[in-house]
Order: sequence, then structure tokens, then C-alpha cells
Amino acid sequence: MASLQTLTKSFSGWVFICCCCCLPLLLTSPLPLKGAGLASTAHHACRLRKVNFQQPYIRNLTYTLAKMARVSDEDTDNRLIGQQIYVNVKENNRCYMMKRIVEIVVKDVLLTEARDQYPYVEEVAQFLASLNSELSRCKFSGHREHVEKNLEEMKSKMKQLGENGKIKAIGELDLLFDYLENACTDARRREGTRRKT
Repeated sequence: MASLQTLTKSFSGWVFICCCCCLPLLLTSPLPLKGAGLASTAHHACRLRKVNFQQPYIRNLTYTLAKMARVSDEDTDNRLIGQQIYVNVKENNRCYMMKRIVEIVVKDVLLTEARDQYPYVEEVAQFLASLNSELSRCKFSGHREHVEKNLEEMKSKMKQLGENGKIKAIGELDLLFDYLENACTDARRREGTRRKT
């Protein structure tokens, strides 16, 4: 019984010492800045792994499909994917911008009658959709009116070109691939998107 009392007293003493020593340390340690964790999470959500773009099979399919469609593209004056899509869009929002463009191209172009007109459309659409799925938590930061304006201009131009607008979008899949890689991976290059002909 005496040993139980001694044990209880020593345990109480240790609890008291821990509270006196550790509590002030906990209370004075700096807290993370408000929103800092959220910002890094949002930034991380707008990143794709470089390895996604290093698969020769899917890269070749995408570039081959683009090349095939360009043969039928009658309009050489307009471009859907180019530096104009980034006008007034900050660099940290470019991946979000590309995510939105991929959504449009997959839904409004690749998953339409184009599936029956060109080979490899299913595989390329599936690949792009899987990348967009990885970017599902990628959000825009700041004011988004410039992004919406640029997207509307792109959609409007595509609609204005009619059937050739879809052909043009398929013919620019190589550019879409490069722009997406540049905007959403850590190994980004400056306007180094090279058009393969």
C-alpha cells in the first residue's frame, strides 16, 4: 500500500513538472500563418507529375493524331492554343487555365463524332481526362475574369469556325500537350512549346 502511495505521488509530481515546463513552450511556439497551409495545398493541387508526359506511346499517339487532323485544317490564320490564352493570366494560374481548356477539348471535341473520324481519339481523350482528374482540386487564385474571358474567346472562335473549329482543336493537340506539360509540371519551360510538323 505504501508503494502505491509513493507511485501515485511520484506520478503526480511528473505530471506537475511536465505541465509547468512543457505548457509554456507549447504556448510560445509560433503558429503557422493563417492560410499558409491552404496556399501550399492549392499550389500542390495544380501540379502534375512529369512522368505523365514522358510516356512515348501516348505522346506519339497525341502528336500523330494532331498531324493527321492538320492535313484537313483549311484555316491557317487562326490558332486556338497559343500565347493569347495567357493574356492577363498570372503564371500561377496557368495550370488552372490549361485544366479548363482540356475539359473543353475533351468534352466538346474529342468525345463527339471525332471519335469515328480519327484513330487514337479514345486513347488521347482518356489520357487527357485522367490528367484532368488529377487536377480536380486545382483552383484559381485571385480574380478569374481574365481566365473566363480568354476561355470564352477560344470557345467562340472554335464555334465560329464550325466543323473546322473541331478539326483545328484536334490539329493543335500537340500544342495542348506541350502547354499542359509546361504549365502544370515543375520542370516548366518558358514559351518553349515547339510545334511538331
